[in-house]
Amino acid sequence: MKEQLLSVTIVRRIRATPARVWTATQPYQMMLWWGPDAGPTLDVAADVRPGGRFSVVFRLVNGEEHNPRGIYQEVVPERTLSFTWDLPGVSEPISLVTFLLEAFDGGTVVTLIHEHLPNEAERESHEQGWRGLLDKLPVFLGDRA
Repeated sequence: MKEQLLSVTIVRRIRATPARVWTATQPYQMMLWWGPDAGPTLDVAADVRPGGRFSVVFRLVNGEEHNPRGIYQEVVPERTLSFTWDLPGVSEPISLVTFLLEAFDGGTVVTLIHEHLPNEAERESHEQGWRGLLDKLPVFLGDRA
């Protein structure tokens, strides 16, 4: 029997407008903060439109480099950014990542959903990575509380 595909959902409240959070998802901004830990982002190429492609190269603090890439599926400025996720060298099939932005008084609720992960090890690894990335976002946006 085939194992059921798993997912990760993480919700954060950030004191920045949806417009400012959206801007952080653009290539010139991603170079400044993207990645799961304090390692640098080395390259970002992104055509942020449905059917557009992206590629991000980042180095972890342990020296490992990763190059996730994919195709944007849904792009609704300041609301939804969804894309396929292909991480070469990792056993997962291509999965789907969605960022949902919802305004609240004083900021934005950011919901990240990563679907179609093939096993618990991949789910745990991606959850840790996405948590690290989402920890960096409010700091980058100036929300240091």
